[in-house]
Amino acid sequence: MKQYSQRISIFWAVTYLFTSSLAFAHTGVGETHGSLAGLAHPFSGFDHWVAMIAVGLWAAQLGGRATWMVPLSFVSVMAMSAILSMFIAPIPFIEGGITLSILLLGLLIAAAVRLPILLSAVIVGIFALFHGFAHGSEMPANSDALIYTAGFITSTVLLHLVGVGIAIASRNGGHTQWLRYSGALVVACGCATLTNIKCRIQLLIVRSARSSSGFKHA
Repeated sequence: MKQYSQRISIFWAVTYLFTSSLAFAHTGVGETHGSLAGLAHPFSGFDHWVAMIAVGLWAAQLGGRATWMVPLSFVSVMAMSAILSMFIAPIPFIEGGITLSILLLGLLIAAAVRLPILLSAVIVGIFALFHGFAHGSEMPANSDALIYTAGFITSTVLLHLVGVGIAIASRNGGHTQWLRYSGALVVACGCATLTNIKCRIQLLIVRSARSSSGFKHA
């Protein structure tokens, strides 16, 4: 068990160092701005970083190879989705998909749902599509796409590590129920995000109605 934990730690350390080296491989002004923008983007939205941490929590809760395979699936699909979003029109319901990912991940953690590794990787991969499109579509105009992508991959890995670390600490401390409580907290965060989206939609409808009314009077 100790050797396995050491292997997991080495894997994440290598992944972090690799993505960090990509993010800071160039020193030009535009590239530096791109790397910083990419690093900051996952932290710019409450929904993003909650989902990233939740992926790490669930992966470690599943245990075994899922501890690294599930986050790896998320990061890989997210990166491909982000790059794809730079060349095609955004997919619909991105915000709804991100919110759904938070809610479902929270439920999976709270209920301690154990699925086959492949199915778990596919599930988080679907969630990653929405997060990747959100990252890619919001890339600053003067940023290098590769550097920006490497930046948010680095931040995503760090957030996954936070989730994995919390889960492992809870398990090793004999407080596995804390992990399930954290899943309930993730669900609560998803509900808050959903409420925020509903409020924004209602506000948009009210503004649209006022604009139409003003146009008719004119």
